[in-house]
Amino acid sequence: MTEENPQGTPEPDGSGDHEPTPAAEPVETPAQQDASGDPLEGLDFEPSGDAAEDAAVLTAKAEAAEHLDALQRERASFTNYRNRALRDQEAARDRGVQDVLAALLPVLDDVERAKQHGELSGPMAAIAEKLDQSLQKFGVERFGKVGEEFDPTVHEALMHSTDAEATATTVNLVVEPGYKIGEKVVRAARVGVVGPE
Repeated sequence: MTEENPQGTPEPDGSGDHEPTPAAEPVETPAQQDASGDPLEGLDFEPSGDAAEDAAVLTAKAEAAEHLDALQRERASFTNYRNRALRDQEAARDRGVQDVLAALLPVLDDVERAKQHGELSGPMAAIAEKLDQSLQKFGVERFGKVGEEFDPTVHEALMHSTDAEATATTVNLVVEPGYKIGEKVVRAARVGVVGPE
């Protein structure tokens, strides 16, 4: 029951000085959160402004690195191909010179024999000299002389004799001179040798 004060206004039971309590905010249960969907769904995570420009720059740099790598691989492949082609070309040229020299060997031997016997003179001597100069342009070198030390890698001994005064095996007769192109021996010099007893 309420009591009336002298003015006749009713007073509520209990303390009349308290303010009313505000209503608490409703708390969602896990079931209610699942029903409402992903709470992050509405948020925008797409980069914008400077972040978007940075992402574009990184993508461009990655593409540029891929293109550079592909270009470097292609360049290395081309360099290898060019070097291989040059080596093949040089080897083919050397084989061609060797084939021509092998075909000319009988003629060169006849010219050399004529020189040794003093039968080469006049215009034929000039032709022989031009032939030697032409062969030198292609790196052809004649070797095998009397008095040089015998070397089985470049000399082929057809005859062997001994001498009590000899201290080493040396060439004492050149039957056919040898020919080489650079370090490649096309034909060994066919010689007679003399050595110690």
